[in-house]
Amino acid sequence: MKRILLVSSNVTTEPYPVYPLGVAVIAAALEAAGHETHQFDFLASGESEELLLAGIAAVAPDFVCLSIRNLDNCDSLSATGYPAIAKRLVEVIREGTGAPVIVGGPAFSILPEELLSYTGADYGIVGEGERLVCELIRDLSHGKTPPARILRAAELLPGEQFGSPLYSDRTIGFYLEKSGMINLQTKRGCPHGCVYCSYPSLEGSRYRSRDPGAVADDLERAKAEHGVESFFFTDSVFNDAEGHYLAVAEEIIRRGLTLRWCCYLRPEGIGRTELALMKRAGLYAVELGTDAASDTTLAGLGKGFAFEDALQVNRACVAERLPCAHFVMFGGPGETMGTVAEGLENLKRLEHTVVFAFSGIRIFPGTPLLARAVRDGILAEDAPLREPVYYLSPEVDAAEMNAMITAAFSNRRDRVFPPAEGQKRLAIMHRFGYRGLLWDTLIKFP
Repeated sequence: MKRILLVSSNVTTEPYPVYPLGVAVIAAALEAAGHETHQFDFLASGESEELLLAGIAAVAPDFVCLSIRNLDNCDSLSATGYPAIAKRLVEVIREGTGAPVIVGGPAFSILPEELLSYTGADYGIVGEGERLVCELIRDLSHGKTPPARILRAAELLPGEQFGSPLYSDRTIGFYLEKSGMINLQTKRGCPHGCVYCSYPSLEGSRYRSRDPGAVADDLERAKAEHGVESFFFTDSVFNDAEGHYLAVAEEIIRRGLTLRWCCYLRPEGIGRTELALMKRAGLYAVELGTDAASDTTLAGLGKGFAFEDALQVNRACVAERLPCAHFVMFGGPGETMGTVAEGLENLKRLEHTVVFAFSGIRIFPGTPLLARAVRDGILAEDAPLREPVYYLSPEVDAAEMNAMITAAFSNRRDRVFPPAEGQKRLAIMHRFGYRGLLWDTLIKFP
């Protein structure tokens, strides 16, 4: 048995603090392998290096695992980067212990070689870590040299092998106080071909679903053991064509679980019947990955649906009195000043909903958007991407586009641009004692 300290480096609170689910899943896998685990959340600690050093001294870890969740906040108008925090945390860990440092997480998996070198960690794990981290610690404990400093799984785990998270009481208390909810995942992977998205490379291009009973077990356990009554399902897309999401809702209803939850939905192929079932299971709000506001830009992003589909889903949400929010990005492939104007007119058709708009699209390695950006002369093929670079269509004037969005959204509390403006509003609501998504309180149904 080894003592292992797991550190979450994520400090973003945009749009709200997010429970470090990946760390909890890795902790559960390590405990199942017979190890003693301790979880340290840098955000929940008040970003205190002193508390981290105290935690290291108290645990005396044999290994330290560090998670990097985000590269940045994906906001071109108010960019914030996070790898420097991870680098500093590795330095602090080195001050407190000589134990090997293993780094992982979604952001690391996007730029593994660069981030391993930049942070100074000893080893890195790309993608799902439940199995790999146990194997790496076993080999290192037995004096066996790993085949490489960066490890990648030969194959993805099937859904039935996804472990339940080992939630930390102390960490849960912080997130319940700050956001009022905890995260859980019902499946991994995404079969949709959105050109900007890193999910397929991180989790695979097909859904791998957990058993609905296992999901309900986790919900029930979190409520019984930690008092959690509100959840966010962090699947890349909750609604799938096979209907797994409906089976999860049906299992919640069958067990009589009284809880609230929200999720990301793809605004296609879902109507009042499906929404009503999910609402009976506790769904109280949905975030829609609409992503663009005109058919031209939707096609440029590879979304595979039309704006009319998003409009129909919005109408179904209104009919069910279910708050929904649309997230849209202007400036993507195919965008022109004409499609910007068209998109803003289309957004006026979305009633009783909140719209969050972004200017430009963060370019990630390995995505079709990177190839398009190179082709459009936005950046060189070998350009570094640790610091954010954004795609903006050569056919738009960014300043004029941003001014058009600002004018269209002015004097509307249910329209948010730039993203930093939304953060200001949410911060005010939080100070008044509101918890949860918060944007759902901006919607008034007739």
